[in-house]
Order: sequence, then C-alpha cells, then structure tokens
Amino acid sequence: MHILACIKQILDPEIATTVFRVSEEKKQVVEIPGMSPVISPFDAQAVEAGMRLKEADPENIKLTVVTMGGEGARAILKQGLAMGADEAVLLADPVFEGADAVATARTLAEAAKKLGAEGDDVDLIITGRQAADGDVGVVGLGIAELLNMPAVTFVRDLKLDGGKLVVERMLEDGYETIETPLPAVITIAHELGKPRYTSLRETMKAARKPTQAWKAGDLDIDEGQIGANGAHRVLERLFVPVTDIECEFIEAESAQAVAAQLAQKLKDAELI
Repeated sequence: MHILACIKQILDPEIATTVFRVSEEKKQVVEIPGMSPVISPFDAQAVEAGMRLKEADPENIKLTVVTMGGEGARAILKQGLAMGADEAVLLADPVFEGADAVATARTLAEAAKKLGAEGDDVDLIITGRQAADGDVGVVGLGIAELLNMPAVTFVRDLKLDGGKLVVERMLEDGYETIETPLPAVITIAHELGKPRYTSLRETMKAARKPTQAWKAGDLDIDEGQIGANGAHRVLERLFVPVTDIECEFIEAESAQAVAAQLAQKLKDAELI
C-alpha cells in the first residue's frame, strides 16, 4: 500500500503580530530575516495520520511526503522523513509560483499520477484540513476531483479494514463513522491529536532517505494550467487591517449614574 501525504511550507503562525508585514504593492507576505518557514501544523497531522497506518503494517505500507515550493521547502520534507516517511518529493519550479488552490491541486494530482506510474499505485492521499496561512481548505477535495477518487473530510481517526478505510469524521455536534473504498483522499482534522516528536536520531536518518526533485517538465501537465497561469483566484488586495481603538472614561458621582450613562451610550451605538 502506498500513502501520499501532501504538506505545505508556511510562515510560522506563532510569530508575533508586531513583526508580521505584508507588501501591499507586491500583494505578498514579507519574509522575516532569520525566521525559517515551518510545515503547516495541519499538514504535520496528515503525516502523523499516515504514520499511524504505516505502524500497523510497516512491511506493506510505504509513506511518501510531497510538497510544492522552492528549494527551502526541503526542510519540511526532512521533517516528514524524520517523522517516519519513507521518501519525499519536492515540486520546485518557477512555473509553479503564484498558484492558487486550483492550480496547486492540479500539480499535486499530477505528481500522484507520476508516483503511481513509477512504482506502486497511490492508494491513499492525505492532506491537512487546510493550510494555516491561506485557510482555504479545498486542495484535498480538488485532488480527489481531478483523480476521480472518493473524499472524506475532517478525519479524526482512521484504520484499515481489509481493502477499505474506516474513518471517524468530525461533525458540528459529534462525529460519524464512514467506510470508504481505496484509492481515496482524506483531509485530517486537528482532533486527530498532536504529531509525533522527531528525535535527533530520526532526524539524522532522514538525511539518508531518498528525495526526488521534479520540475513542471517532469509532469504530464500543461504549463498554462499551473502556477499563476492556472490560478482561478484574482487577488485584488492584500493588507493588514487597521484597528482603531478609542477608550472613553465615564465619570459620575455613583455607580448607578455610571451604569446609566454606559447604557445610554450602548443604546446610541445600537449595541443594545
């Protein structure tokens, strides 16, 4: 069985808001010197989900991690390998830049096809519920649509049962158990739990695991359908919202008078 976990490199979501900057002219986030990008937390859980299946049958399950990005994205592939993945694929080409969710899904789908053509067919594709930067959350479903695979979203637990996958899927007020045939695509909910800790030993072993680097020419894909050329989204403006806070002190002779003035101001503002 071959499992593919799709991961994304993003700016650390834990950075202080005081240092976060965007270029309104270029419509992009400004890189912070000295701060390395990280794997999207939801995508780390996708790798964790793949590893839980692999641990149940390590001799017969192979886990591959794949990402689309620049050469710097090798760092998060190394993290996926340190978590226990068997191999990694980096999709790095200037043609991929400027992609939206649609173009990204198309590129990842073609990478999955190529992996299946070169070796074992890909039986299961796992993504995070959404990327922690754009928060769009549709790439996984896009891959499923392009590959004509069934898709299950917001998975909190999973196990193999013969040739099928049994998952627990989060609902607004609980969860439901779903059985799906393979091959399939699933997106992982944060309720799956924290991804495993990577030890120094596993990190060192990761450096010896195979990593392939593919460009657009290595995929059976029209360059007009990927990157900025294939994007369906039109970014009109990117900016940090300005929040103005006004503080007004109410002075009165008693608490009752303060409360009365406060109530009146809230009423005038149509808040009550």
